Amino acid sequence: MAKQQKNCAATKKTVICISGMAGTGKSTLSKKLAEKYQLRYFSGGDVLKDLAKQEGFDVSIRGWWESPEGLNFLNERVNNPKFDKTVDDKLLEYAQQGNVLLDSWTMPWLLKTGFKIWLEASFEKRAARVADRDNMSIVETIKVLKEKEDHTKAIYKELYGFNLGEDFKPFDFVLDTDNLNAGEVFAILCRVIDNVALEGA
Repeated sequence: MAKQQKNCAATKKTVICISGMAGTGKSTLSKKLAEKYQLRYFSGGDVLKDLAKQEGFDVSIRGWWESPEGLNFLNERVNNPKFDKTVDDKLLEYAQQGNVLLDSWTMPWLLKTGFKIWLEASFEKRAARVADRDNMSIVETIKVLKEKEDHTKAIYKELYGFNLGEDFKPFDFVLDTDNLNAGEVFAILCRVIDNVALEGA
């Protein structure tokens, strides 16, 4: 019975981080996992979008991060670290409170605790998924993704010294999603969380 309860809900101290580049499905999966395990969900991307909105950007566009508006905000972040620092301080605060699932690119490196998952996929597969999701041509998607990811990696390298998408040392579990559908990825992550992340919780 105790094991059954453990599999349905996390404890107050539980902190799970999920990371992955655009097109790996991390945000959708993170929300589903947070709901299943009764964890509060916080997204670094959502906090950044709130900051962008405060700066006057229109964040209502579908596929905002890959849009011209999103890329313009990204350029502002490159030149001013205050945005990313604000987001990371907020997520660290949530992590200290516990009972959270964090959808973030930085938390796996900045947090000393928690269970950290990286969702991997080839650039080609990710580009195809983003093109389909945002109703963009594959040529345009590849161009935009490369620009976005080059800038994003540069931001985190400058701020924290890690190589996003290349350094997997902080992660407890890395899953290649290239040949898996969303349902299969969710099922695998549930088994990992049940049997590893929440073991002893």
